[in-house]
Order: sequence, then C-alpha cells, then structure tokens
Amino acid sequence: MNKLSPQARASVVNCLIEGCSIRATVRITGVAKKTVMRLLLEIGAVCAVYQDQTIRNLHCRRLQVDELWSWIFCKQKNRTREIAAKHPDAGDVWLWVAMDADSKLVVSWALGDRSANVAVPFIADLAGRLSHRAQLTTDGHRAYLEAVEGAFGSGIDYAILNKVYGFPTQPEVRYSPPECIGVNMKVITGNPDPVHISTSFIERQNWSVRTSMRRYTRLSNGFSRKSENHAAAVALNYFAYNFIKIHRTLKMTPAMAAGVTTKLWEVSDLVALWESYECDEKLAA
Repeated sequence: MNKLSPQARASVVNCLIEGCSIRATVRITGVAKKTVMRLLLEIGAVCAVYQDQTIRNLHCRRLQVDELWSWIFCKQKNRTREIAAKHPDAGDVWLWVAMDADSKLVVSWALGDRSANVAVPFIADLAGRLSHRAQLTTDGHRAYLEAVEGAFGSGIDYAILNKVYGFPTQPEVRYSPPECIGVNMKVITGNPDPVHISTSFIERQNWSVRTSMRRYTRLSNGFSRKSENHAAAVALNYFAYNFIKIHRTLKMTPAMAAGVTTKLWEVSDLVALWESYECDEKLAA
C-alpha cells in the first residue's frame, strides 16, 4: 500500500487549514480525493484528541460563548424523507464555541442542534477545563441558563448580552442585519464586571471561521456531506487556530498566550504528531 510522505501530508494539511476546498486541495497537491478525505478524517481525530487532553487547567478570567450555524448535506428546510433515509445527519448543525477573551484561545466546542441537549454537556465540558472562577458572557439563548446553572452553580460571574437592532431604513439586503442601536445587559449570577460583558471577540472569531474554513463559507458548495467529515474539519481548523496561526494582536498563537504550549507549532509538527499516533495504534494492535 502506498503511503504519502510527510512532506505530501503537510502540503495537504496546509491547503485545508488555509481554506481550500477538497477539490482545490486535490488540484494543488496532486493527491487523490479519497486520500485527502481519509487524511482529513484521521488528522481531524488526532487534533480533537490532542486538544481535549492539553487544553485543561486554564487560568481564564473572561470567557465568551456563541453559536455558529451551518448544515450537513442540505439545509433543514430542504430535508425530505428520502434524504433523511439515506443521510440521517442531513440538516442544520450548530457549532457551539467558547473562547478566552484575553488569550483568544478556543477553549471548547461542540456540534449539534441548538437545544439544551447540546448546551448542557458543552458548558459542563467548558467548566471542567477551568482552574478557577471566571466571568462568562453569552447571548440571550435560553438553553444557556440551565446549562450554566448546572455546570457552575454559583461559582461563576455570568451575564447575558442581547443586541438591540433598529428597523431597516432601506430595502432588506441578504445577510445584512439592521443597524445595532444598543445592547441590553443582564447579570444572572455573581458579580461580572460590566466593562467586560461582551461577545465581540467570539463574534469576530466566528467571522474567522467563515473565512478560513471552506465548509462555513456562505453561498458556496463547500458544505459537508457527512457529519464525521464536518467534525474532523472543525477540529483541524481549531488546532490550526490555537497552535499554528499567529494572532495578529497577540504576536503569538492563542495556545502560547494561554500557557497551553511554549512553542510555535508548524504544520510539519502536526503531521509528526499524527504519525506518532499511528505508531501507537500499530503497537497497540
């Protein structure tokens, strides 16, 4: 069986984390489409496991949480019985993201619907990664209330921020919301600092996701056809964001700023990590 060289693997990974589609990656690298898809699944699994193991005992002071919409195979409104029978995961999918406002580290994420069934374990996972009390800001989505209460109790300074939009003065433009004319802040638990009740950083990070991950690009055909491919792409994207890409303001990666790592990772380091996992699996077998 032929095996890609580390250099070829690094070329494929570099294309994927720079926002190239699968087909564009095939054209640029010359690697077969099935090989690229298999590589994405395998390295995505490694990225998810490594981040789950290393992003822990964090000293975050201010956290922001938000959700980002996408879909798998088709949008929920276009899902039919025939599609559901062949593709059970087809429909809308929400990406829940928690971010450290200071280091810009993406601490935790989850994929699923927008209900409490996902919010509760997501916030519980976030709570398990912190070493001390922190301040948390979310939007007004009701699922957060139960989730934060169950995960933190009174051990959190938690506030909700809702944006207030005015009525559009011009004809509606697609993807262009009305002007934001104010915000409503509501303290839920503890004593959060009003100055830092904000979701601006996580919303800016969501914009980065849509520009750097092809599967979240609007008005394109780069969306995922399978949930496992979608999850692998998200894990790879956040590994690159946390460990490989230098944040323009911080002048270092978010993982370095948060104290998770002391080195600047490169794509070749990620490939080496993946190959070490392959060796461990062979030894275990």
